[in-house]
Amino acid sequence: MAVNLVNVEQVSKVYGTRALLDGVSLGVSEGDRIGVVGRNGDGKTTLIRMLAKLEDADSGRVTHNGGLRLGVLTQHDSLDPKATVRQEVIGDLADHEWAGSAKIRDVLTGLFGGLALPGFEHGLDTVIAPLSGGERRRIALAKLLIAEPDLIVLDEPTNHLDVEGISWLAGHLRARRSALVCVTHDRWFLDQVCTRMWDVQRGAVHEYEGGYSDYVFARAERERIAATEESKRQNLMRKELAWLRRGAPARTSKPRYRIEAANELIADVPPPRDTSELMKFANARLGKTVFDLEDVTVQAGPKTLLTHLTWQLGPGDRIGLVGVNGAGKTSLLRALAEAARTQGEEQPAAGKVVVGKTVRLAYLSQEVSELNPNLRVLEAVQQVRDRVDLGKGREMTAGQLCEQFGFTKEKQWTPVGDLSGGERRRLQILRLLMDEPNVLFLDEPTNDLDIETLTQLEDLLDGWPGSMIVISHDRFFIERTTDRVMALLGDRALRMLPRGIDEYLERRRRIEEETTPSAAPAPARDRSAAPAAPAVSAQAARAAKKELQKVERQLDKLSTRETSLHKQIAEHATDFEKVAGLDAELRELVAERDELEMRWLELAEDA
Repeated sequence: MAVNLVNVEQVSKVYGTRALLDGVSLGVSEGDRIGVVGRNGDGKTTLIRMLAKLEDADSGRVTHNGGLRLGVLTQHDSLDPKATVRQEVIGDLADHEWAGSAKIRDVLTGLFGGLALPGFEHGLDTVIAPLSGGERRRIALAKLLIAEPDLIVLDEPTNHLDVEGISWLAGHLRARRSALVCVTHDRWFLDQVCTRMWDVQRGAVHEYEGGYSDYVFARAERERIAATEESKRQNLMRKELAWLRRGAPARTSKPRYRIEAANELIADVPPPRDTSELMKFANARLGKTVFDLEDVTVQAGPKTLLTHLTWQLGPGDRIGLVGVNGAGKTSLLRALAEAARTQGEEQPAAGKVVVGKTVRLAYLSQEVSELNPNLRVLEAVQQVRDRVDLGKGREMTAGQLCEQFGFTKEKQWTPVGDLSGGERRRLQILRLLMDEPNVLFLDEPTNDLDIETLTQLEDLLDGWPGSMIVISHDRFFIERTTDRVMALLGDRALRMLPRGIDEYLERRRRIEEETTPSAAPAPARDRSAAPAAPAVSAQAARAAKKELQKVERQLDKLSTRETSLHKQIAEHATDFEKVAGLDAELRELVAERDELEMRWLELAEDA
């Protein structure tokens, strides 16, 4: 039986007049991998800080199991600025000791790209003080992972990591035995790592089994059953569920009968985008030419990033752009933006960029542009325009669009200077869309945005008719909003990837293997990694498949019986004796269903 590591009992926390958490009771056991989601400001960080005893509750109690070894990554590190990377990460270990540890080698290679820490001027002996926030965060994460905590608590661990780093971290955490509680807005990461979800909403925490995909299904189903008044949010959840089920069914670990229930829930939901309709509208707005690049060279200062680039961004193209840091993603967008700003007069170092005459570009850079801090949110949006045409007959006022981006009527009168970083980012995107562009460049648009705002942004972009290039380390956002993925692999060329980010990661792994010296010692087997599953014979696989079908039929029957019991309990609500009998039968049925689900998961692996 799993040991309980942390207990949270009836915990409440109030800031000003707002109750962030109200009588919350939770527990974390050995082996738990919990993802924490919710809107910015709803109390996610407060919850995990109290869980780690970094912050006191106003009422209630948080208890840790005796001798609990706790590792915490907060948004602000506690590294000694005078220390070196070696002193903070490796400590007093001699070179032969840490170099002989597969775990330490894996962490250093995964987070820094190699044991010599390429990118750090003096490698392991680099002093921490002058390093950037992103570099310090990687060091703090490496220090935590090299330790052996029983429970790891992470607040936005994917910040400042590229696609490869996030993929490595997900694999590393899956292989560890440590329990995990993680706040992140990276939905792909949540799906890969977590087996339970905590959804922080209006002072309460709702618990769900499974990763992010399972959470989307369960929450959409719960909101449908509860018939809440938040119909807009329900529709967005069902729309996202439709995309998850249709586009990537392997994301969910639920048995088939639950997948069928999810399919029923989204039966009347159309695909996220009507691609042909959008393409037709984009052609009408943009004509045939958007950006044509002929034998272009892109430079950043003296460094040449891209050479002999011939490429075309056409009307309605939705491109996800990925690549190693420093390969030229942002520089390429800047070169195109400069050509658009000067109507083709400003050209790159070599080659030619032809810009369509009707191009109206909006460029969201990584830096949050400064606005007058005394302006109200609504005033800052109305500065651009009062109404926006979203295409296909859809029109919104500045106030309506503000509400769709999470700025309630009260929040719309908040001074810009009082907004958080995430709220300013939202406002920046909002102002761009209000200007009715027909070409969008989005450079890391997901920075500081919570999952609910990301869902709303994706919904808005679904109906936006124009050309778009997205640079992001959030692979869920790229897969959700774009139709094609292109990559800069560090070889000064732009390549199309038919299989998307999975193909990018495969290519990067091959490049790493080819450039790794053959004389390098093979890493020792990491004892903390999960043992490889034994091979299953063809005969055993067939038997497992046969039993799997039998279990699925039993689950279907139990699901039908469970629905019937719920109806009977509702019909006999005033007959307490009858309800007690039905409730006892329901509990037995749920226990039987849980056992069958466990058996289904075991059989699914063999089959």
